[in-house]
Amino acid sequence: MEQIEFDYPAKRTVSKKAHVGVVGSGDMEVLLEPIAGATAHVSIRTSVNGFRDTWKAVMDRFFMNFDGAVRIEINDAGATPGNVLLRLEQAAEESKG
Repeated sequence: MEQIEFDYPAKRTVSKKAHVGVVGSGDMEVLLEPIAGATAHVSIRTSVNGFRDTWKAVMDRFFMNFDGAVRIEINDAGATPGNVLLRLEQAAEESKG
């Protein structure tokens, strides 16, 4: 089990919480919660060790288009990078209200 943390600049507030996905074999869940301030914080718990650089690349790509002040908690059970991006985009869309 590995714990990974990232922070990104934020420019706007987010209107509501979001929860997408489930933790299971080869899948993941994303919990997104609005926070005050000018930073987005990402906390990842993954069952697959040694992929920090991959996680960083996926999160960098997501935050190229998303600028909300949020706390994102990801609980991963071996999801692929494409699935990670899909779940993040689903959570962002759900948080729009």
